[in-house]
Amino acid sequence: MLTRKRGADSRPLATYSLLGIIGVVFAAQWLSGGVLTERLLYWPPLTVIEPWRMLTTVFVHSTSSLFHILFNGFSLYVLGTLVERLIGHGRFVALFLLAGFGGSVAVLWLAPSVAVVGASGAIFGLFGALFVIQRSFGGANVQLLIVLALNLVMGFVVPGISWQAHIGALVAWIMVATRTFQQKAAQIGLLSAVGVVLVAASALRLFV
Repeated sequence: MLTRKRGADSRPLATYSLLGIIGVVFAAQWLSGGVLTERLLYWPPLTVIEPWRMLTTVFVHSTSSLFHILFNGFSLYVLGTLVERLIGHGRFVALFLLAGFGGSVAVLWLAPSVAVVGASGAIFGLFGALFVIQRSFGGANVQLLIVLALNLVMGFVVPGISWQAHIGALVAWIMVATRTFQQKAAQIGLLSAVGVVLVAASALRLFV
């Protein structure tokens, strides 16, 4: 079982903070008439000069359809409140960002001409982590399956949302493999290695 410090705050504060950021960014997208969307979305040809887009795109959603942000917001709420309570605030944020970054790297390799927005890669990282944790206890969660189905559908029916971003779920597995306090150093090292590998994979695609 994943371990947390005794007396640690169990409220999903990071999840609520991420939802708040996404909501504020969405409002700003509307107020800017799409200008902010263009500056924060991820489009692979801009990776070299504006690499931060690989992460900022996680907080940007399609303004042409409210379903995109509503589904992603619901998914983040359902998965985030569960996963964050299991692994803690810091590891949850690391998981969310690494999964989102992994999704952008997947887009860079598999759909280099497609501009994408949304937190689908990060959300599927949360799904992967929770799925593994639950399976380790022999459990099942109907809500989890519903969230998975909704996000898969959204990846195909809403313009500008790439299904390749869902591959970002792969980065979640380290959280389960190094879940004890004694493995904290190994976890930090492995998560750092994942970040390095993702950066290296991006550089390989861009410069080789």
